[in-house]
Amino acid sequence: MLGDEMIYNRMTGKDNLNFFTRIYRIRNSKEKIKDLTSILGIYDKLGEYVSTYSRGQKLRLALSRVLLIEPKILFLDEPLLGMDPKTTRQIIKILLNMNKTILLTSHQMHVVHQLCKRIAFLNNGNLIKIDTQENFVNLLSHFIRIRFNIYEDKKELTKELKTLNYINKISQIKDGIIVSITDNKYYPSLLSCLGKYPVHKVQELEPSLDDVFIKMSS
Repeated sequence: MLGDEMIYNRMTGKDNLNFFTRIYRIRNSKEKIKDLTSILGIYDKLGEYVSTYSRGQKLRLALSRVLLIEPKILFLDEPLLGMDPKTTRQIIKILLNMNKTILLTSHQMHVVHQLCKRIAFLNNGNLIKIDTQENFVNLLSHFIRIRFNIYEDKKELTKELKTLNYINKISQIKDGIIVSITDNKYYPSLLSCLGKYPVHKVQELEPSLDDVFIKMSS
């Protein structure tokens, strides 16, 4: 599945799927098309020309085409881009229940987290590293990331945090600040600093694939 490039815009969704199921001699294609497109939320659109579909609907049709053929190895390029959370969960469940090898490319780290056992990071066409998801996350385990919510005096607090030599990184977010410290022995000093400001919540963050993605692509 190369995005939505392998479907025909000047045909209806139904004609697209019928065309490919005939080429690959898919049995019980009528029932399979109805069941799969109902799950993907495009069954009611099958009678319309693909040129009228939204980006997300085209991707669902392209994914339907691939899944109907039932190949032994699936190559999926951004298969869940533009899909709503409910449909995304349904498709992930379908893919996880398949006894197939799946090669997936995606910038959606929450999708990669749920689907992939081994991950390869690419940067400008170059393979940087390939490993298990657990090992990638462990690359960042030597840093402790702490998030705290603050709505007032954020600039003043940020300025003071920059003077603390045990803080590795400071990131501004909409409702607060995220800092990285090198050792949990600095917690008392950090909390003492935060105590002088109207901080509402303090939370230690687990390393995520989003963090790994940012680190590997920087």
